[in-house]
Amino acid sequence: FGQRCIRTDTVPQRCLTTLPSPGYWNSELSRLSHGDLYRLSVTEPDRFWGAAATDKLRWMEPFHRVRDCELSSGKISWFQGGKLNVSVNCLDVHVEKHPDRVALIWEKDEPGTEEKVTYRELLETTCRLANTLKSHGIKKGDTVAIYMPVSPLAVAALLACARIGAVHTVVFAGFSSEALAGRIQDAKCKAVITCNEGVRGGRLIPLKATVDAALKSCPTVRHVFVSQRTEKQCMMGEMDVPLEESAVCAAEPLDSEDLLFLLYTSGSTGKPKGIVHTQAGYLLYTSLTHQYVFDYRDGDVFGCVADIGWITGHSYVVYGPLCNGATTVLFESTPVYPNPGRYWEMVERLRINQFYGAPTALRLLLKYDEQWVKKYDRSSLQTLGSVGEPINHEAWHWFHSVVGEGRCPLVDTWWQTETGGICIAPRPAEEGAPIYPTMAMRPFFGIQVALMGEKGERLNANSVSGALCISQPWPGMARSIYGDHQRFVNTYFKPYPVPFAFVVLKDGFIDSPTAVLQELKDLVATKIAKYAVPEHFLVVKRLPKTRSGKIMRRILRKVATGTRDLGDVSTLDDPTVVKEIIKAHEQYMKQQGEK
Repeated sequence: FGQRCIRTDTVPQRCLTTLPSPGYWNSELSRLSHGDLYRLSVTEPDRFWGAAATDKLRWMEPFHRVRDCELSSGKISWFQGGKLNVSVNCLDVHVEKHPDRVALIWEKDEPGTEEKVTYRELLETTCRLANTLKSHGIKKGDTVAIYMPVSPLAVAALLACARIGAVHTVVFAGFSSEALAGRIQDAKCKAVITCNEGVRGGRLIPLKATVDAALKSCPTVRHVFVSQRTEKQCMMGEMDVPLEESAVCAAEPLDSEDLLFLLYTSGSTGKPKGIVHTQAGYLLYTSLTHQYVFDYRDGDVFGCVADIGWITGHSYVVYGPLCNGATTVLFESTPVYPNPGRYWEMVERLRINQFYGAPTALRLLLKYDEQWVKKYDRSSLQTLGSVGEPINHEAWHWFHSVVGEGRCPLVDTWWQTETGGICIAPRPAEEGAPIYPTMAMRPFFGIQVALMGEKGERLNANSVSGALCISQPWPGMARSIYGDHQRFVNTYFKPYPVPFAFVVLKDGFIDSPTAVLQELKDLVATKIAKYAVPEHFLVVKRLPKTRSGKIMRRILRKVATGTRDLGDVSTLDDPTVVKEIIKAHEQYMKQQGEK
């Protein structure tokens, strides 16, 4: 971002340049071009988002104010006064129109064993689970942890919580009992929904046993709701409840800003931070980005291969597609099980139209012979998408040319847990607008981006680089960090400190550190940006590492900021390294003061 690249290897497009006519947004907006719509979204956001929310979502009570936001204090509120239910918008409205449309295609671990779930069936499963939760005392505002593999029941668990007004927090079903316990404790969960076992890549994962271990330190949990993914029976204790109930459950009217879910991300302090997302704004934003970034059309099969334990799974496996009445794929397996052709065999068999995956998986697959891709029919593909991290040129061109045969637009999407949905992507765009490889390129409706220099100045020239910032609020953005709103304000709405670098020199360079450090500064300035060059470089003998070799960056951050309460260091391979670093830091800062 910030560096303008001109390329000739652009790709063809299938994109919307105007809104679908009547019945979607009001007739006035439906006639506007993409450029006019974007300008309207940033100059008259109340009009733009108000029209979108009115026409796109079903409200139990209408909102009376589109937004009330003041970013310096982290105050963010959209569609005030409105009441709705997310599960109604994802299920009931579609059951009324086309109850037998496939909502979910569950691509189970073994190829060729997929199961299809209609909107009617998903609504019934959601209601059964919602009734089970209610009958065991779970009510509006309570938090429920979901520790499950990708499956229809996991989707129903999210929607069941949304239906009764409970807040869900999904924990990736590969996390340890300690990581699960930490999230349950922070969110003060009253219940956990899990399975006896998970299945992934031909392996069985003991989920219930992991939950049992976690709950030894989680006194707030009163019930564990257990489903059977495999035939193996698991130990059931006093808190454990099998999942069965009536198939009808009334939906709770919820305020636009009631909590929908918490999703934990790693924090700089070592303590995971629970990102808060609320009801209406998040649902509207995921729905619109799903439709316009991927050019989703009614009847398409949308294939996002992310796990529901991550924000991508929340936004583009569950909420965005289901709000749009889409058929969405739930991928339980791995990219290379039982072989490196797994994704593309699935594309052929399920006739997937949009495929959304991560560069990490793509880089893994491009190492194999192209025949693993070309042996399968991929003619159903219309749009490709990349998510999770920047995509490199080799992976981009392989994905576009080999997988997409050079005919599918490839949308490289920039966003994160805190944004709720895609903020920058090549589509939607004006008709004929090019796509440049490895670049996200264009802000979505309502996203006003700015590049900021080292001194906080706004950069407006071409061929410049700086810190990417978003200057006005949008409906899908996070509302807070659970239990610590000031941390939310400090993290996202205040200037960031200058980076501090800890450097370990290889043998042979210890006698000439000045030259090496200058080379490092030049490298950062060239490869990243001048504003990213650390103000301080401290040469140390060793870095604090765990027994598995992971650098404990939170300790380095605390040392750099002068904090001596370093927290738990028991997991370090050699705790004495911390004393060495503190001593080196003190000497360095003394020298800086003398200068």
